[in-house]
Amino acid sequence: MLAVSKPKIYESTGNLLVEILFSGSLAQGRLVEQFEQAFAGYIGTDYAIAVSSGTAALHLSLLAHGIDEGDEVITTPFSFIASANAILYCRAKPVFCDINPVSFNLDPALIEARITPRTRAILGVHLYGQAFDVAPILDICKRHNLVLIEDACQAHGAEYKGAKAGSFGTGCFSFYPTKNMTTGEGGMIATNDEQIAQRCRMLRNHGQTERYYHTALGFNARMTEIAAAIGLGQLERLEDFNLSRLNNARVLSTGLDNIPGLIPPAILPDRKHVFHQYTIRVTAGYSLTRDQLAKHLETNGVGYGIHYPLPIHHQPLYRDLGYDDCLPRAETASGGVLSLPVHPSLTHEDLNTIIEVIRSA
Repeated sequence: MLAVSKPKIYESTGNLLVEILFSGSLAQGRLVEQFEQAFAGYIGTDYAIAVSSGTAALHLSLLAHGIDEGDEVITTPFSFIASANAILYCRAKPVFCDINPVSFNLDPALIEARITPRTRAILGVHLYGQAFDVAPILDICKRHNLVLIEDACQAHGAEYKGAKAGSFGTGCFSFYPTKNMTTGEGGMIATNDEQIAQRCRMLRNHGQTERYYHTALGFNARMTEIAAAIGLGQLERLEDFNLSRLNNARVLSTGLDNIPGLIPPAILPDRKHVFHQYTIRVTAGYSLTRDQLAKHLETNGVGYGIHYPLPIHHQPLYRDLGYDDCLPRAETASGGVLSLPVHPSLTHEDLNTIIEVIRSA
């Protein structure tokens, strides 16, 4: 079976991990700080704060900006549920805004209609590795005095008008094993705001401003030295990983072109897409339904993913919370998206197999 994702870990990282394990220094320390500095340099921000997961990055970023009970945060209904759940963790209310049907990201033209006197922030997601339309959303934030939180958990190295995703507001990254780079588990917050950086560091470590002196209710969201060691090796190779993904995506898009009812992913102007996922759309004009095509892929040894089969506002958790929004673009997307393997470990033979299996349907 061709896996839909496959992390690449190199021998040099393994050697460093053995060294760390025998050193006895496993908790957050020198390597975590080194990883933070390297990541901030790569993204182009003044500060980076390593945490235990992408979800923790979102949660702590919102808290650091003062998001609290009764506040509203506008976000997308079409993402992994952590994007919205991080808002609930702050006792705030996610307000869902529909998406652009081509990019699957928040549609800036629809955002202002969702703003109320309680709105404090916009949490946009750079979905599948393509940046959302940052400029108009930043403009909305400035005009309405709102915070911009960038969920860049799928967008390590993606760019918007030459600047890295995650460098415009407060950027949040995940290093889960399926991401473009991994630490096993882990996350990172990127910011140019010194006060936000200091508060995130405090919140990730039980609210400590100095050892055993706690000034706020914090959490245990630290990154280990082991995770940082993996991350340093991955960051060194991230550009190569992303180039492989882009080249693989080009091969797939060429091979899948002109199939009626099947739409390859678009690369929008002023973007660098890093293809965390290569997600096609299966529409009514195709010979099979999305689920029938997925079954055909599985039968023929090709892995796939559906990201995401149920929009967040339709999840049972949110139904129980009283959400009954009608967001037709997100709902249509959830019924037609299908992610194909695009990771750097694929060979040309693998890519041709994927194309041939889909064409045979």
